[in-house]
Amino acid sequence: MTKQKILGTGLSGLVGSRIVELLSGKFEFEDISRKTGINITDSKAVFDKISASEASVVLHLAAYTDVKGAEKEKELKEESESWKINVIGTQNVAKACEKTGKKIIYISTDLVLGGDDMPEGGFTEDALPNPLSWYAVTKYEAEKVIEKTSSPWIITRTAYPFRASYEKSDFVRFFRDLLRDGKPIPVLTDRLISPTFIDDLAGAFEALIEKEATGIFHTVGSQIISLYDAIIMIADNFNLDKSLIKKITREEFLVGRPPEPFSSALSNAKIKQLGVNMHTFEEGLHILK
Repeated sequence: MTKQKILGTGLSGLVGSRIVELLSGKFEFEDISRKTGINITDSKAVFDKISASEASVVLHLAAYTDVKGAEKEKELKEESESWKINVIGTQNVAKACEKTGKKIIYISTDLVLGGDDMPEGGFTEDALPNPLSWYAVTKYEAEKVIEKTSSPWIITRTAYPFRASYEKSDFVRFFRDLLRDGKPIPVLTDRLISPTFIDDLAGAFEALIEKEATGIFHTVGSQIISLYDAIIMIADNFNLDKSLIKKITREEFLVGRPPEPFSSALSNAKIKQLGVNMHTFEEGLHILK
């Protein structure tokens, strides 16, 4: 049986590499990245690669994800590296998909939404955008690019992804390693999130592709939790010293840092309707351990 071909940007990254590991039995992946000699801000290189591929779906994961780094360059606006990668890069991929008739699946972030008044169960896909940081602005602008494309499209929003192992740190392993090193950690008590076990994203993308879905989907974990409680849970899961975890508020902690809402926790009810299982944070930690 011939595998369906998927062309992907950022398939060597934290999320992309795990998706390839888990779904390579079902799909044949082809990577567009600097590792394969293509910069997504180069429109001609992107178009040439996409038009030459037999894949009918482009999974666009590549992004500038350094939230602090993006905030430092926000005065540069459209000349900033974060804008060029997240917005111009997305424009290049979207235009190439339009011209070649390929479907595009774009991976966005919970940070395009959020605020002080969270609906019960988290923000749904039709919530009004509220990007506070420059990183969030660039991701939201990229979403608008996708929504205007004439190709079939999907936008997935994810949050605080974590996995068992990878060359770079992630949400769970960053805090686990600080605690293992015996370092005190100031952690926000007034910040609600919906952390995502990356293995679940593979199942979500598989379902979205196979069911030929379109539109916006929140692909996040099934537990809304404060950042403080999440770090306590990490300490419990790995038998680490909880006394190192110090309570702090956004008002105290975010001075000189990128702004964050009280809650960017998302509802995943829509993706669950496709039969996708998204674990709670607690379940994901147990599996990871």
